[in-house]
Amino acid sequence: MGRATKRYRGITYAASGVDIDAASKTVDRIKGMARATFRPEVLTDIGAFAGLFQLSGYEEPVLVSSVDGVGTKVKVAIALDRHDTIGIDLVNHCVNDIFTCGAEPLFFLDYLAVGKLVPEQVEDVVNGLARACSEVGCALIGGETAEMPGLYAPGDYDLAGFIVGVVEKGDILDNRSIKAGDAILGLPSSGLHTNGYSLVRRVFDLDRRGSTSLETFFPELGRTLGEELLEPHRCYYRLLQPTLSCGTGCGVEGREERLIKGMAHITGGGLIDNVARILPSEVTALLRPDAWPIPPIFPLIQERGGVEQNEMYHVFNMGIGMILICSPGCVDEIIGRVPEASLIGEVVEGREGQRVVIS
Repeated sequence: MGRATKRYRGITYAASGVDIDAASKTVDRIKGMARATFRPEVLTDIGAFAGLFQLSGYEEPVLVSSVDGVGTKVKVAIALDRHDTIGIDLVNHCVNDIFTCGAEPLFFLDYLAVGKLVPEQVEDVVNGLARACSEVGCALIGGETAEMPGLYAPGDYDLAGFIVGVVEKGDILDNRSIKAGDAILGLPSSGLHTNGYSLVRRVFDLDRRGSTSLETFFPELGRTLGEELLEPHRCYYRLLQPTLSCGTGCGVEGREERLIKGMAHITGGGLIDNVARILPSEVTALLRPDAWPIPPIFPLIQERGGVEQNEMYHVFNMGIGMILICSPGCVDEIIGRVPEASLIGEVVEGREGQRVVIS
C-alpha cells in the first residue's frame, strides 16, 4: 500500500514579504555600475560569495579599514524620495576616515537593509556608491541587500559601508610629531555632511511634518531645507593626496618631515571630539571660529532650536570638514597648494581638562 502524499497550502517566502526573484533582478540591474569601478587588482565578479583583490606594488603594505553608516540622513532621503546622493555620502565619509592615516582607498562593500525591496530605489543608492568610488579609484567590489519586513517598514532602509585601503608602513600619518606651536588649518565642508541629523529632524519637526517642511524655501540658504540637508558629504582625498605625500619645503630645520603632520575628519562629535582624537595628551587645540565663514544652515539650526553654542560645536562640523595640523612655517606652502585651506587655530600647551578650546 503506497504512502499518501500530504499536500501543503501555498505560503511562500514572497507572501512573507521577501521576494527572492526581485532581489536577483535588482542585482542584475546594478552589476554594471559596480563593474565600472573595478581596478585591475579585482579578481572576482559581482555575485561571487566573496570579493578577491590582489595587493601588489607595495614594499611594506599596511591595510587600513573602516566601517560607517549614513545615520538618520536616510530619513530625509526617504521623505523626499531621492536616493541618488545617499551612497555618495557613505563612500566619501569612509574614504575621508581612512585617509586621515594616509591610506589610498582600494575597495568598498555596502550593506543595504530594506523593509520592501524596490529595485529602482536600490539602483539609485548603488549609482551613488559607484559614482563616489569611481571618483577616488576605489573598487565597489561587492555588497549585500537584505529585505527584512517587520524589522523595517515599507519604504524604510538603512545603509552601511566597509572600506579597505593601503598605506606604506613608513608613510602612516600617526600624529606623533604634533606639538605646541603647530598651526591648525581647516577645509570647508559642504554643509552638515552626515552628522547631527537626529537633532536637525527634531529642530524642524521633520518626523511630523515630513516633506512639507523639507520643501520649504529658506532665503538664508538660497534653496529648500531638503536640498540643503541632502547636500553630499564632501570627499577630500583627491584635493589633499598630492600635498600629503610631499616633504617639507618650508624651512623646518633638524629633520625631514611631511607638510601635513595630522588630519582629523570632522564627523560625529563635531569639532570638539574629532580634533581631540589626533592630539598628543600634552597639548590642546585652540580654535578661533571667527577665522572661517560658518554656513547659514548652522545659525539657522541654532536659532530655530535654541541650541547652545557648545552643543553646536559638539554635534556639527560648523563648516569645517577636515582639519590639518602642520608646522607654522608650512602654512603658506600648504595654502599655496590647497587655496581652500585657512588658518583657524593653533596647538598650545595642554590646558587642564580641555583638549579643544573654541575661543
